[in-house]
Amino acid sequence: MASKEAKISLKAVKGTRDWAGPDLLLRDHVFETITNVFKLHGGTPLDTPVFELREILAGKYGEEGRLIYNLEDQGGELCALRYDLTVPFARWLAMNNVQQIKRYQIAKVYRRDQPAIARGRMREFYQCDLDIAGVYDPMIPDAEILRIIVESFEALDQEITIKLNHRKILDGIFAVAGVPAEKTRPISSAVDKLDKEPWEAVKKEMVEQKGLPEEVADKIGQFVLNRGTLDEMIQFIKSDPNLSANEEIKAGLADMELLTSYSKELNTFDSVSFDLSLARGLDYYTGLIFEVIQKPQDAKDKDGTRYPEKSSKNADASAVGSIAAGGRYDNLVGMYGKKQIPCVGISFGVDRIFTILKARQGDKKPPARQIDVYVMAFGGKEFDGLLLQRMSVARQLWEAGIRAEFSAKVKPRLPQQFKAAEDVPVAVILGQDELAEGKVRLKVLGSGKPGEDKDEKDQGLLVKREDLVQEVRKLLAANGTSSVLPLR
Repeated sequence: MASKEAKISLKAVKGTRDWAGPDLLLRDHVFETITNVFKLHGGTPLDTPVFELREILAGKYGEEGRLIYNLEDQGGELCALRYDLTVPFARWLAMNNVQQIKRYQIAKVYRRDQPAIARGRMREFYQCDLDIAGVYDPMIPDAEILRIIVESFEALDQEITIKLNHRKILDGIFAVAGVPAEKTRPISSAVDKLDKEPWEAVKKEMVEQKGLPEEVADKIGQFVLNRGTLDEMIQFIKSDPNLSANEEIKAGLADMELLTSYSKELNTFDSVSFDLSLARGLDYYTGLIFEVIQKPQDAKDKDGTRYPEKSSKNADASAVGSIAAGGRYDNLVGMYGKKQIPCVGISFGVDRIFTILKARQGDKKPPARQIDVYVMAFGGKEFDGLLLQRMSVARQLWEAGIRAEFSAKVKPRLPQQFKAAEDVPVAVILGQDELAEGKVRLKVLGSGKPGEDKDEKDQGLLVKREDLVQEVRKLLAANGTSSVLPLR
C-alpha cells in the first residue's frame, strides 16, 4: 500500500505576506506618491541585486547585524540578503566612481527578526529610499531631505513629526558624561530604545548588561531625556558649560544652527522635534539622524516644548513606530573605494505606512481593481452577444488610455454584466438598433439600470461612436475618476 505524501503547509512564510487586489493598489499608491516627490526633486532611479557579498554587508549595522539573512555558499561566493538599500547604494557609488547623484530606489529588504505584522514589522518588506551623494556646502542636502519628508507625508495626508538628533552631539554628551570610547556605540544603542522603554529599563541595560557605572548613566539621563524645537534645544545645550565646551558638540551645534535657518525657509521647522534620545542604532551614521513618527489623532501642537519622558513610550509615538528614518553617513562609501563621498538619505517604511492607511479606511471596502468603463451589450431573443462589437469598443477605449473591460462570454446575460461592473463608474451599453445607427449608450452606474422605465436619465446618454472617447472622459471627470494611463 502506497504511503500518503506529507501534506504541504499552505501559508506564507512568517513575517511575509502575499499582496493582491485593494491592498496592492493601496501599496502602489504609496509608491507612486512618494516617487512623484522624489522626481520633483530631481531623483534618478537605481536598482541593485537582492543579495550582496557578505563582506559588503558585514560590520555596517552594529548590533542589528545579527538580523542579516546569510545564504548558503553558491558558486564560490558567500552572500547575504540585503538588510537595507543604503549599503548596496554605497557599494554602487564606489564601484562606479560616481561623485554626485540624487538617487531613489524602491525594493524589498530582509531582516531575520521577530515579526509583528499588525504593527507593520516584517521580515520581508519594502523600503523607499532617496539619498543625496556628493560634496555640497554643509546641511543644504540635509535640509532638502527634510523637505522631501514633509512633502511626501502631506501628499499621503498624514500628520507627522520628524525627530532629529546629531551623532556628534550625542557622542559628545556621552564623552562629557564619562562613557569610555569603546562603549559609545553599545550605549548609543541602549539610549535609542527610549521610544519604547522607560528610562529605568534603559539605565538598567546600560549598567547591568553593558557595564556602565551608575553615576555615568545618571549623567546621560540628565541630557537625553530632553527634546523641543531646534531653537530651544540649541539654547539648552549651549546653556550647559560642560556640553558647550566639547568640540564634537560644537561641531554638531554649528550644523544644527544652519539647519534651523534652512528649515524655516523651507517650511519644515514646525514639523521637527530635536530629541536628544534619538540615537539610530546603525553604525554608519556620522551626522544628522532622524526618524518620522505619525502624530496621534488627538495630538495638539505645543510649540515643541521640552519635557522629560515619563512613560514607557514617547508621548508622540504611534503604534507602528517610526514610518521613515535616515541620516548622514559620510564615511560609508570610503569603506569600499578610494574616495569618501558624503551622503545623506531617507528611507520610507512602506509596509508601516500601508498599515496606517489601511487602518484609516476602516470598514470601507476599496475596489479590487481600477477600471473606468465596462462595455456591455443586451438584446432580445435573436441577441448574439455582440462580442466583436464589444471588443471593438474596448479597443477604442484602450487606445485612448481609458481602462476598460468586457465579459469574456459570447452571450453574457445582462444581470451578470451589471454584477461584474458593480465597482466600475461608467458603462458603455451596446444595442443592435443603436449600433446600426453608429451609436452607443453611456451610463453612470448606480443611477438605475436601462429598461427600468422610459425616463431618458435612466436610459443613459446616446452618443456617436466617434464621440465616445470624448464623452467618456467628460463622465469620468464629473465622477472624479481619471485614467492612470496617458490619454492619447
